[in-house]
Amino acid sequence: MDEHTPVLVEETLSALALEAGGYYVDATFGRGGHTARILAALGGEGRVLALDRDPQAIAAGRERFAHEVRLTLCHASFAELATLVPAHSGGRPCRGVLFDLGVSSPQLDDPARGFSFRADGPLDMRMDPTRGEPVSAWLARAGVDEIREVIATLGEERFARRVAEAIVAARRERPITRTTQLAELVSRAVRTREPGKHPATRTFQALRMHVNDELGQLERGLEAAAEVLAVGGRLAVITFHSLEDRMVKRFMQSASRVDPDLARLPVIPASAEPRFRIVGRKSRPGAAERASNPRSRSAMLRVMERVR
Repeated sequence: MDEHTPVLVEETLSALALEAGGYYVDATFGRGGHTARILAALGGEGRVLALDRDPQAIAAGRERFAHEVRLTLCHASFAELATLVPAHSGGRPCRGVLFDLGVSSPQLDDPARGFSFRADGPLDMRMDPTRGEPVSAWLARAGVDEIREVIATLGEERFARRVAEAIVAARRERPITRTTQLAELVSRAVRTREPGKHPATRTFQALRMHVNDELGQLERGLEAAAEVLAVGGRLAVITFHSLEDRMVKRFMQSASRVDPDLARLPVIPASAEPRFRIVGRKSRPGAAERASNPRSRSAMLRVMERVR
């Protein structure tokens, strides 16, 4: 399967307040679901820059949009937005940036990528297989405390120590190189299961986030997006779990506040006024979308607009 159903599409298009001739960035192209809808809403002068860390996503996009002259595709991380947008925009003001975080359906559904515990495959999990090290290589060298910290922090797994100890014990017998191999040993280490969740869900999430530096990338990406947006431009971010959403929420709250060091002055200097304002409340998929696309159930959309 090489399809991905984008989430919160109508809410996202509304949030971006698209202008027919505007310049927009889809910072997480995936299989182009959001990009296609943005392009459909733009006129002949509108342009989209789409990025993805996954070379397979970019290759699929070049095939799908082979004749779309308004689209530029780049194999890159959104952490590089501050240099990529000026390099490709031709000086046009950036009217909006979209982040749709997490893993795409093609990545999850391809056992060769190693993201899922539901089918056997190499224990890789890299968003960009051309860079960095796979999860199997990291697990082969990391200590118990380091593994426990990653699984506890990024996976919020309460049995993180048991899982880490099980991994280190198992690798003494043979290398942990397959997804089902890891899933089985985690299943034995996790004492209780959450309703509807595989016991390895949290561990796989944590290892994926760690090997891809997802929170570090997000932190840098948010700062870069804020830098490239023009006045009136909007940043829309779709998250899928609490760690990402918390980071996005705090970033937007901080960007939309008066400089705290100057907030008590009788007259607030213009330079201390917020550069952004939060637009509306956090959005979630409705019942119909959750029913038709179960992977949307944890999605959350937050939006802010540059005001100066």
